[in-house]
Order: sequence, then structure tokens, then C-alpha cells
Amino acid sequence: MSVFAEAFTTGRLEPTANPASTIVRGRVTTVKTVVTRSPIEAAEYLRNGEVVAFPTETVYGLGANAFDAVAVAKIFEAKERPADNPLIVHVGSKDDVRLVARDVPPLASRLIEAFFPGPLTLVLPRRTNIPDIVTAGLDTVGVRMPRHPVALDLLHAAGFPLCAPSANRSGRPSPTTWKAVLEDLDGRIACVLEGEATEIGIESTVVDATGPELVVLRSGGLGLEAIAQLAPVRMAVEADAGERSPVSPGMKYRHYAPVARVVPIGDSRLARAGRDAAFIGLHTPQQPESFARCRVLPDVGSYARALFAFFRECDAAGVTSIWAELPPPDGIGAALRDRIERASHAEMHQNRER
Repeated sequence: MSVFAEAFTTGRLEPTANPASTIVRGRVTTVKTVVTRSPIEAAEYLRNGEVVAFPTETVYGLGANAFDAVAVAKIFEAKERPADNPLIVHVGSKDDVRLVARDVPPLASRLIEAFFPGPLTLVLPRRTNIPDIVTAGLDTVGVRMPRHPVALDLLHAAGFPLCAPSANRSGRPSPTTWKAVLEDLDGRIACVLEGEATEIGIESTVVDATGPELVVLRSGGLGLEAIAQLAPVRMAVEADAGERSPVSPGMKYRHYAPVARVVPIGDSRLARAGRDAAFIGLHTPQQPESFARCRVLPDVGSYARALFAFFRECDAAGVTSIWAELPPPDGIGAALRDRIERASHAEMHQNRER
């Protein structure tokens, strides 16, 4: 058992402790990472207590048996993830939601019927069989049913729910291809289940369904407008990073950031060309040929699919600044703006969390 897993399972590590004391750095066991296209082979690794990266319609996830605290600890070690950042549990059917949630309120049931499987995570009261390490000690758990056929095949082959954050080192851009997973986690995880590039490219929308009203904790692949057609919903005020554990991933810690500095702009004409600069957006900037990398997308959906891969491409090319045009704040555009803004404020968020 690893130091991190032992600390959690013996109660010597508080889930809401100082994040700096709960990240295990430089102690990850090096393993041979197997790449396979077989969900059955990948499920065998999961049954043996290992972690497996796999494709979903949003981004690639890093999965482990949600009922096995020791296996889950390997996710935190591989990602160098703070212990007070909860994980989302993925299930293979609507009925399986009740394997991890002790109650499904009526509003949550309406959302499950409308949007499962899909890019929606619901925060629900947790069952006691979910280890504290999954939920950061909270009394709630995030649950989602992916619609990607490979993800569902893996869940069915494994026979148990998988807790799965994005399959990248913490703070890095989420991976939208299996090769991007290997860039961050090769030698840190047992297996990568190979699939195509992800369909959406942005993480799931997270909705707290435990109270009398629906609260969006993280914008994502399902737009607020779609949810509002079923029930009243509001956006949450972001948790104070220095005081309490986040209820959802993406609310507190440094996320989605390349090494290059990200500069959000409202107009493509504001982008400054240069040999070490890049641009991504919906409209052509001035002097596009003068950028080291320039990507103009035809629509917001294409922009969302391209963003994280573009961040990684720019880092590989030695780009030092990325000018990112902010899309309209409608539908998935709200999530895309959120990811760009969080990437641009990475240094500020990191300083605030120390």
C-alpha cells in the first residue's frame, strides 16, 4: 500500500487538510503503461486495483474502482492531485446511480431521465460504501453516466462504478486524445484504453441537486439553457479557495493551464502577433501569418474541441503567449470562456491557494 493510500485508509490524513501536505510528489512508482483498444483487457487492470485512462465524450478520464480506496489513491498519486479535490463517479446505467447515491431527489431524477447518458454530473447525497478519498470527506458525491460507447463498454466489463477525473497531471490542460494522456501519465498508470479524439473537448457540467434548487457548480458540455428548460437553475458563487473543500472539481485549484501565458481577448484584432505568440478563436486576427501558431475555428463547438489540444501543441512548439478569443457566453460557450479565463488566471489562483 502506498504512503498516500495508507494515510487515507488509516485516518491519518484529513481530507480537508492543507493541500500542500496532501500531494505526494516524486514518489510515484514507475510502471509500464500498456495501450490497448480492448475494454475487456482494460477492465482486468481495474479489477486488479490499477488505474486506467479511457475516452469519454468530454475528455479522457482516469478511472479506478470507486469502492476501493487503495486503487483510488493511485489516481491522486499519478495526477499529483490535492486530496481535498473530490472525484466524479462514472456509472454504466441510470439504475447504477443508486449504487453510490443514497437518495435521488425528484429534480435530480428529471435531469437523469433527460440527460443521462451525457456530459452532466449530478452532486447527490453519498452512500457510505463510497470511501472518503473519493469525496474529500464530504457527504455528497458527483455522479455521471458517460455516453461514449467505449466508456460504457469499460464500465460494463469492469462491473463496478469508476471514479475518474481527467487523465492529466493536475493543473495541465485536459487530454482529448490518448496520446495527450501519455504525455502526462506514461509510466505513472497501468493502462490507457485507446479511442478517438473526444467529441466535446470540455469537461461535464456539474449540478448540485441536493437542495431545493439546482445549482451549477461548474459549466461544461451541457449548456445552462438546456437545464433551465426542465427546472429553475442558477450558477454558484465560486468557493473561497482558502477556506473549504470544493463540492465539485474545477471550483478551486489551478486548472486547464498550459506553460504558455494565456491572454483572453474579446476581439481577435487585439491579438499581438509574434514569433513566440499563438492565436486561437472564431475570427481571423490581424497578420495571422506572423503568429507561431494560428487556429481559427468555424463555430463554438469546434473551438471547444480544439482548445486543450491547441494549448498542448503550443507548449510543444515553445510558444510563450497564447491569445484566446472569448466566445459568446451561450451554450457551451460559457464553459469555453470559463476554461480560457481559468487558464489565464492560473498564476493568480495558485498564489491564492498557498
